[in-house]
Amino acid sequence: MIVPFAPGGPTDVFARLIAAKMSEQSGKQFYIENVSGAGGNAGSGRAAQSPPDGYTVLVTGGGHVNNPFLYSHVPYDPFKDFDAVTLGASQPVVLTVHPSVPAQSVKELIALVKANPGKYSFASPGVGTPPQLVGELFRLSLAPDLIHVPFNGGGPAIGATVAGHTPTSFGALTPAVPLVKDGKLRALAVTSRTRAKALPDVPTMAEAGYPDVEGASWAAVVVPAGTPREIIVQLQRMIAGVVVMPDVKERLDALGFEPVVNTPDECTAFFKAESAKWSKVIKAAGLRAD
Repeated sequence: MIVPFAPGGPTDVFARLIAAKMSEQSGKQFYIENVSGAGGNAGSGRAAQSPPDGYTVLVTGGGHVNNPFLYSHVPYDPFKDFDAVTLGASQPVVLTVHPSVPAQSVKELIALVKANPGKYSFASPGVGTPPQLVGELFRLSLAPDLIHVPFNGGGPAIGATVAGHTPTSFGALTPAVPLVKDGKLRALAVTSRTRAKALPDVPTMAEAGYPDVEGASWAAVVVPAGTPREIIVQLQRMIAGVVVMPDVKERLDALGFEPVVNTPDECTAFFKAESAKWSKVIKAAGLRAD
């Protein structure tokens, strides 16, 4: 199982969770190989060149479909070089602010940003990451004077907001939850369709009055194009069974992930919808990752 990111991140943790259980169930060893670099392009490129025999699986995230719009050269085509297996899990993005920010709601934050052009900024884990794209969607449609400040990862980004250097942040749910509960950050909304179990009192963007600002970080499983259909179906069924196991689900909940299993065809349709949506945001914001 190739993970195109460094060890320890959400995608890597998800991959290790399912790999362990799939090894137990199948009697065959699934092992993780981290091939990081270029926002996931290095590992995905290696996976794309692997034989389509079922022995190479790629566990990836939003960059899988967004990177072709962010980088001048991408060593794979997400649709021609891979066959989808399943979407495995999804994690909402959360909009947080430093407690000193005089906004108790999304509506108040938008009014504050518009009344103070160039004063307010938002932190993200980096250019092209799902939190940044959600932040850009928010900025483009609702708060054009909000300035983006990219960081090298979710930890540094949210740390900057805790310190008050960047007054707002769009980030993954997991690192934000303890900080919100400790009062070090104020969560204004999550960008998922339903409220997050970890922050049940925080409204969705739709509930806040902005249903078009929706997006999430996700983990999906794909295989090199041409992998036999029976192998894809077998992998999908195995993963579908694994992610709903009580101990796996408990661990996913702790990470802020929700199991989201679908069929290979549904996963392909999801990829196409994500590609169409975020390519427009990337183009409108003029984003480049290289």
